[in-house]
This record gives sequence, C-alpha cells and structure tokens, in this order.
Amino acid sequence: MRISLNWLKELVDINLPPEDLAERLTLVGFEVEEIEDRRTWADGVVVGYVVSCEPHPNANKLSVCVVDIGADAPVNIVCGAPNIRADLWVAVATLGTYLPTIDLKIKKAKLRGVPSQGMICSLAEVGLAKESAGIHSFEGPSGGLIPGSDARPLLGLDDVVLDLTSTANRADALSMVGVAREVAAITGAALNLPATPQVEVPEQNHDLTVAIVDPQDCPAYIATVVEGVTITPSPPWLQQRLEAAGTRPLNNVVDITNYILLEWGQPLHAFDAEKLEAIAQAHTLHLGVRLARPQESLTTLDGQVRSLHPQALLITANDQPVALGGVMGGEDSEVQETTKTLVLEAALFNAMTVRRSARGQSLRTEASARYERGVNETQLDQACRHALKLLQELAGGQVVAQRIADHRTYLQRSIELRLDRVNQVLGPVQGKNGQPTPLSAQRVTEILQALGFELIATPEPQVWQVAVPSHRYRDIEREIDLVEEIARLQGYDQFCDTLPAKTALGNLSAQEKRVRRLRAALRAAGLTELLHYSWVKPEGEDQIQVVNPLLVEFSALRTEMLTPVINAFQYNLEQGNGPLNGFELGQIFWKEGESLQEARAIAGILGGDPTRNPWQQGIGQAQPLNWFEAKGILEAVFEDLGLQVSHQGATAVDPRLHPGRTAELWLHRTRLGHFGQLHPQLRQQRELPDEVYGFQLNLDVLLEYLAQHQPTAVTFQPYSSFPATDRDLAFFAATDVAVASLEQAIHKAAGQGKEKLLASVELIDEYRGESVPTGQRSLAFRLIYRASDRTLTEAEINPIHQQVRQALAKQFEVSLRS
Repeated sequence: MRISLNWLKELVDINLPPEDLAERLTLVGFEVEEIEDRRTWADGVVVGYVVSCEPHPNANKLSVCVVDIGADAPVNIVCGAPNIRADLWVAVATLGTYLPTIDLKIKKAKLRGVPSQGMICSLAEVGLAKESAGIHSFEGPSGGLIPGSDARPLLGLDDVVLDLTSTANRADALSMVGVAREVAAITGAALNLPATPQVEVPEQNHDLTVAIVDPQDCPAYIATVVEGVTITPSPPWLQQRLEAAGTRPLNNVVDITNYILLEWGQPLHAFDAEKLEAIAQAHTLHLGVRLARPQESLTTLDGQVRSLHPQALLITANDQPVALGGVMGGEDSEVQETTKTLVLEAALFNAMTVRRSARGQSLRTEASARYERGVNETQLDQACRHALKLLQELAGGQVVAQRIADHRTYLQRSIELRLDRVNQVLGPVQGKNGQPTPLSAQRVTEILQALGFELIATPEPQVWQVAVPSHRYRDIEREIDLVEEIARLQGYDQFCDTLPAKTALGNLSAQEKRVRRLRAALRAAGLTELLHYSWVKPEGEDQIQVVNPLLVEFSALRTEMLTPVINAFQYNLEQGNGPLNGFELGQIFWKEGESLQEARAIAGILGGDPTRNPWQQGIGQAQPLNWFEAKGILEAVFEDLGLQVSHQGATAVDPRLHPGRTAELWLHRTRLGHFGQLHPQLRQQRELPDEVYGFQLNLDVLLEYLAQHQPTAVTFQPYSSFPATDRDLAFFAATDVAVASLEQAIHKAAGQGKEKLLASVELIDEYRGESVPTGQRSLAFRLIYRASDRTLTEAEINPIHQQVRQALAKQFEVSLRS
C-alpha cells in the first residue's frame, strides 16, 4: 500500500524523516520497498501569472508570454502549448530548475530568435501525468495565489510516499488508520483518528428493503439512499490524496468511496438508484445478498460479461444481479454524470466467500484484497457515516433513507499471557549496563498497551488476561502471537545473541543420497535433466482433477511422465536446438475406484547423436541412435548403479511405442518399467526423426532395491594380475528367446563348481539371413574366464565351458556352431 506522509501526519503526530520512519516500519515487519520523494519532482517550480501572451513573430505554433514569477520584473517565456493565454495562473520552472521526470535542466535559451527565461509546465513535466495536451493552470479563486510562491503544495508535490508491504495476516495494514496505529505504537506519538461524524437519517417510509439469504456470507449490509447528488470532479485535496495512493480520480462520488477504502480499509460501493429501479423493473427496491444460480451472468464495471459459478456472491435488485459482492460492481448500475440519486452500500462479506468469487473470475480488486484478509466489523458504521458526510459536503447529497440488515456477533477474545513464557521464548535483552536483562512486566505492559491491547492482572503473579482489540482479532489467536508482538515492538536487534546448547552438521537422508546418485548416473550418460509441471490437460477417467486450477487446460494431475519428455524433444527440434537426450524425475497420480494413488517415476527420451563432430564420420551430418546404442546408454546407467536389469518382450505395449521394438525392464523378479522406440504414427504426427526412444521406470522400485541390496559403503577388491582366457560360443537360437535369458543361463551353468571362474559374458554378433534356419537367429557370445591367483589351464576351462554348452542346448534347444 502507498502511504502519503502528509495524510499520515494528520492521523499521528510524527516528525521523523521519511528514511527513519521507513527503517522503523521495516524492522517491525512492514517492509518499505520504495521511498518516493515527490518534492524533488518540482523543486524550483513556482506560481506564475501570465501578464500577456502574444504570437511568436517567427513561429506559428509558439507564443511569447510575459509572466510574473515574483521577481523584480516579469520574465519572458516562449511557450508552445495550445491552451496558453493571458490571465492564467500557471506553474513555472525557473532558471536552474531540474525536472527529473523529463531529465531537463532549465537554462536561458533563444527560441526562433526570442529569448526565454523559464518554462511553463504541464502535469506530465512535473511527473503527475504520462501525457498532457497542454500546460496546467490553477483554476478556482486566485485570491490566495502569490506569484513566485512554491507551486508544489498546489500540485500535491510537497509529499513523500512510502510503498509499504505487509504480511498477509495484517489485514489492518491495508488502511491509513491501521498504519497510523502501528506508527503510533512504534514511535510513541499521539494518535488522532478521524472523529465519527453525526449524520441524521430521517425515519420515513421508503420503497427500499434489504435481505440476506445467508448471514455467514454477509454478516451485515447497510443501504443508504442519497438524493440530490451532483456529479463533479473532486476537490484538489481529495484528488491529490488518491493520486498519492496510486488511485486515479474519477468523480466526487467514486472518489469518496475510494477515499474511505484507503483511510478505513472498508470497501464501499455506490449504485445509481434510477438504474437499479430500471433493472428491477419496479419503483420498489428489494436489495438482496445471495449466491449465484446456474447460467447467471453479470456485466461488471470493466465491461466484461462474466459467467457466474454457483459459489459467487451476488448483490441483487429484485433478484436481478447488479454486483459481484465484495469484488466489483455491475456496469448497468454504474454512477455517471447524469446520476441524481445514489444507493450507498456498506457491507461485511465473508473472507472465504469473496476469495472464491474473485478467483472464480480471475479478478482481484482493491475491495476483494481487503475482504479476503478480513475487514474490521466494528468500523463499518463509522466508515459509512464518514462517507455520507463527505457526500453531503462534496456532492450536495441529502440522506433520505437507510435500511440495515445486521447479524454481527462482535466476537471478543481474551488470551492468557505469562511473563515467564515471554522471557523463555525471546531470551534477555541488552540492559543499559550492557548486561543481559529479562523483559520486565512494566515493559511488556507498555508494548501491548501501545498496540491497543488491554491487560487485566490475574491472581497469579506476572500473568495477565489480554483483551485483543477488534482490528487485530483475525491474527492474534494464541499466546505465542502476543509474544511475537512484544518482540516486534521491542526490536529484534535488542535481544542478546544466544547459541543452541548443542549443534550438529546437517546431512542428507539415505534416500536423498540414492536419488542424487541416480541423477548423477543419468547425467554422466549424457542425459539432460528436465522439469515440467505436474498439471496436464484432462483426458482420462483415471485422472485426478484439480479443484482450483491456475488454467482450465491444465486442470488434472499427470498419470505418466513419458508424454512431457516427448513434448520437450519436439519443442527443442522446433526451436532449432536439435534432438534431445533428457530425463525427468517426478510424481505421477491416478485414481483406482474412489481411492487416490501416487507414485514416483522417472522418464527419459533418447534420440540425439552422441558424437559432437559429425565430420569425423565423413558424412557431414549427425547420425541417429540405433536400438542398441540407445539401449546401451540406459544399460550404462544401470551398470553405474550396480543394477542387473534384464530385458523381456513387452506383454502390454504402450500405444506411444513401437509394438515390435519395445521391451519390459525387470529388476530380478520385479517389473521396473519399459523401454522402446516411439511409434511410427506418433513420430509422423509430431514430425520427429525415425530413431527416437523413450523409457519410463518406477522410481520407488528402483530406490527400494538400492536400499536393500546396495552397500552403504564402497568396498574395494584386489584385481587379478593373471591373464584372462576367452572362449567364443556361437549357435542358432529361436528369435523369441531373449538374450538376457541366455546370459543368465550361461552365468548359472558356469557357476556350479567350487570356484566361479567366469568373469563376464558379452554378445558380440547377431545375424539373420542366408544359412540361418527360419524362425531363428545366429548369436555369438564371448566368455571371459579369469582366476585371481593363477593362470587358468585348458583342463580347468574346458569342463566349465562344456557345462555351458550342454545347459544351453538342453534349456533352449539351441544348435551349437562352435
């Protein structure tokens, strides 16, 4: 909120420099983001009287003015504004004046041969408008204007504005009165809140009634009829206060409602009474407050036709919607220049109801911001009377009737506060002698009373019952909240430095270490980590719908993670970045009946050429990954993690993957996920390369296996210094026999003896074509035998190798070729 110091000084007696006040507010939790010193915008600008104005002899669009600026003699100023003329009181930038808004320093000059000793200013040149059609003149009675006097008070530029941000719990800080209370508490200055004006309301019959359907949504509603209103621009003092607060002045009625909102934090709204009668199609008005019905709509003040959801709060005239309660009024009942009779609304709305109404329309206004945080219900009548008094004074209005629907309960809260607890939580403060001193009962009492709390002593010593003032009712609920208030006002910098009795270094959990190692293994294999939102387009019945989505097209939670990485691959291609090798770790969600399920998954995409210099291959262009290269990248990750993952033919093929080039991944007897080439139809639709592969793994299964089988510490084993012996094994095998099954059988057969001598098994050749029986393929494996303490002999290797040959022939009916 923007705080005008001139306005603030009327509410609290302070003489602090703006910088000191900003620092003290920031230290108690009200961060001042910017200090806008408006006095510098027109330093050196004075009031001038245009004695004469003649056309420039050498320019059609310029005028030569003689201006009295209080000097020994009038000065000559050349002006190009179309609205300049004699007998005007204007703002004149004298010689030597610097105007920071337009970055201009005024110097003596000659314009088309005529000397000019200053500049007659527009509002844009002094920072009060973005654009101006001409110079600014001071209108109204000129008896109080003195040539040469400072023009800044007349322009509203004798002020300093603090851009202040408060925490969400401080609803009272969204008003000048609330900030004044806080400033009075931290400075000890006297508080001068506006007096409650007396406005007489005639007790006469009037065709106006007010009804509230649910008092929970609207605890109170005051409707006041004001006749004889004249719509005119607001007086300068009111316009200047609104402009300093960042609000654009419109007319006296709207400006009065905005003024009350800024001063008291109480939103008001003015309806044109005749337009309400036209909407109601009756002279008798029945104002109501209810929730919207299906298919209802409302055109709001911003000209938008808004379809209303059933939880939107409406103000109605004879059951016809005229405003979105607590958010924005309706266009059809807007106050305009022809308005003569008003219905002024002053109401309390439920914070939750207003929040639903505003978010349902993606609309946030000054009124809804205050209702959502909570409005002080005890100030409603005072704010309403203040607005009515201003309508009488500034718009010539006459109050003729008022109807009130009031269901307020005026809740009160009393909290027990213990001095021992205060000192236990906060610790000692620096005493006058520099020694740590606990907070005294007197100091605690002074702080809380300065904030408006009432303390009542109890029979127990140094224990009080603290009555919470109405303007702090929403954020002071427990004893610890009072302790925080004491700490704020005392000053956090006043407490002694204390260290915990025991300190220990932080550490990562075992599971987080495993996740980080997995990420490192994937990055080491050349994959880039990706990150996507968990929200996706709603498509399937098993998806979980988001109750309050940011966007309608992203209103469901993802059930898988392969689609986002495919989207990322396509996006990189479209942006000219080439194919992408990437992975993503995240959560997936789905429904099983009425229960909601959640799991962690990891997905990846492979399709980029791993070589960085295609010219080395002699073809001048990147080569796509083939099946074995892509599979090898994933196997390198598993090998880095110490996992033995087997590939099997997929039983249920993912429709996005090629049915003949997809494999299920198994970690021992547990299904880990699947890996395969993207389906040709999908590649064609998205214009992707031919060789693109994707995988999705169950992260929970992977981490659980690592937790159970991976050693907590790395163990080193001595390597063998003796040479290895290799044997090749070639045979014909059925095409439906997985290579992983053959490798497992080889290891099992070779490990049946007392000593395991088989070190590794590697597939070195696969062939299909001539000389290979139908339905079979030729496979060749290289078996490496090694012992740690000796050089193996033929007599030791041949029996083991023969066991492997016999096991393969018996188990898979292979036809041995070597």
